[in-house]
Amino acid sequence: MKKIIWVCGVIAGIISVSWGVLGEAVLSDSLSLNTKMIFGYVTMLLGFSLIFVAIKNYRDNYNSGQITFGKALGTGLLITLIASTVYVVVWMIDYSYFVPDYGDKYQAQAIAELKASGASAAEIQRQAAEITSSMAKYKSSAFFRVMFTYLEIAPIGVVVSLIAALILKKNAKPATVNV
Repeated sequence: MKKIIWVCGVIAGIISVSWGVLGEAVLSDSLSLNTKMIFGYVTMLLGFSLIFVAIKNYRDNYNSGQITFGKALGTGLLITLIASTVYVVVWMIDYSYFVPDYGDKYQAQAIAELKASGASAAEIQRQAAEITSSMAKYKSSAFFRVMFTYLEIAPIGVVVSLIAALILKKNAKPATVNV
């Protein structure tokens, strides 16, 4: 069981972070923030689809075709933790060494998109102040960056784990006694 969890968790993490690293490097200037976000979350969902694979593999091959909701959920959550940690570690390395200006680029693009959308000057100023405040925290605190990055990915894994556990649970059938 441990091997399945580790293998699926690491692979899910690599898949999940692939868009952030490769997509941003190649396409970062040509896509809107919303499009980047959609690609990012779709990639995370693809990675977390391995939760289904792991639970089904364990249930069918190692547990006589049975798994409780709790065991399935626990498996999914452990995979989520491992995948999320891979995602966070890779992003921290990428941010520190390859895109240290990420916050500035994000802020500039967000404000440019607000202006292009026709938002009022007051709205642009309000959102620019929010973005500036968030980016200041993001740049200055590694702890904030780590927590923010976990909050990006972990909720997706939790939801996928719940869905997988509900779909794949299969309790033992009670024994019947012939009289």
